[in-house]
Amino acid sequence: MVYKGYPRHARSDQSSRLSQCTKNSGIWQQEKYSSTGFQFAGESLSSFKIMTNLLPIAHHDAYAHPLPPRHRFPMVKYELIAEQLVYEGIVKPDNFFQPDLATRETIGLAHDMDYVDALLELRLPPQMVRRIGFPMTRSLVEREQLLVDGTLQAAVKALITGVAFNTAGGTHHAGRNFGEGFCLFNDQAVAAAYLNQRGLAKKILIIDLDVHQGNGTAHIFEGHPEIRTFSIHAERNFPFKKEKSHVDIALPDGIDDMQYLETLTQHLPSLFEEIRPDFAFYQSGVDVLNTDRLGKFCLTGQGCRRRDELVFQTCKEYGVPVQVSMGGGYSIHVKDIVNAHVATYRSAIDIFEF
Repeated sequence: MVYKGYPRHARSDQSSRLSQCTKNSGIWQQEKYSSTGFQFAGESLSSFKIMTNLLPIAHHDAYAHPLPPRHRFPMVKYELIAEQLVYEGIVKPDNFFQPDLATRETIGLAHDMDYVDALLELRLPPQMVRRIGFPMTRSLVEREQLLVDGTLQAAVKALITGVAFNTAGGTHHAGRNFGEGFCLFNDQAVAAAYLNQRGLAKKILIIDLDVHQGNGTAHIFEGHPEIRTFSIHAERNFPFKKEKSHVDIALPDGIDDMQYLETLTQHLPSLFEEIRPDFAFYQSGVDVLNTDRLGKFCLTGQGCRRRDELVFQTCKEYGVPVQVSMGGGYSIHVKDIVNAHVATYRSAIDIFEF
């Protein structure tokens, strides 16, 4: 895979076309929320028509939010993932759609309303702001609203296409009434609650393969009878206070491709057999790589891609639609992060035969 490496402030013609497409795409009309359910330009889900030969991908320029110099979060990756996908010819600009701001009520499907209001009104206490790790601004909160809506819209589209992506998201450290670890709102938790409460999917499995436990997602859905959480993560890594997922697999430091893939192969199909989900969410963090600064696993790029293939093959085998959010990735060289994320899209396109 050849990494183009666009300069952060030197947008290519392809990037400009991508941005224009997400604003004016002729593939999908603008989705609208209503009191009666999710509707597409006034039509019900059953009558909505979509071009299923294109993989739907949520993307917004605001995902790449400016941060103070030397901040350790690699925000630039959200700009580069979309550009790299187009540069390599994996997708076209027409694959992308632009999300809207998720509403207070929608976010409240998975979060405590007092917490939601404190974020929307920029009055989080300083200790919570430090726990999150980002300077709190209006534009940051709006970014989080966009990525939540991106995942929600992608999930609804995946019901038709089989798989859909968000170029950001996977904010799995945000719990019912807290944020932490660069996560404010939990995009996949909100989308899962939406599908469940709207009757679009009854049994839902959230597959979290980030190196860090999806503690926020586990916190939100602990004891939920229909939305199940599954996390494979590093035992001795952040968060140091783990929550209880429905299934937690905590692995030792230094795990390699073979050990990791054996573990996933052992547990994932049996979970599908047990739960028989109607829908799956996949948090596909690439901080499992041996190049990652914050991870403690030793997966190669090939091992990471094989992990993705196992997830997609299982979803396809069981006929389960899946929404994919990017999750973490903190390798020293941004090209390692971007290439691993791009490989996830390539695997989905190959397996779902777009």
